[in-house]
Amino acid sequence: CMNYMFPASYAWGNFSVLAVGIWAVVQRDSLDAILMFLTGLLLTVLTDIIHISLFYPPNDYLTDVKRFSIGMAIFSLLLKPVSSYFVYQMYRERGGE
Repeated sequence: CMNYMFPASYAWGNFSVLAVGIWAVVQRDSLDAILMFLTGLLLTVLTDIIHISLFYPPNDYLTDVKRFSIGMAIFSLLLKPVSSYFVYQMYRERGGE
């Protein structure tokens, strides 16, 4: 997101899941909000893999800012399964099956 290396769909997808996550945390009694957040997290794992694999620049054009931007995107991708696990635990606590 920082370096405009990824298309706008990368930012829109991740920020919209973040907005649904804020909604799910604020509205503690809603089962639909937490389920939408979990679905969005799992969907962005797939789309992040596609974005990183398609838009990874060649070594000739890899500056420090691009390298940091890709590193943060990969770090975010690695943390999403962990956060999905915790969101699933919240889903189970709220009465999901």
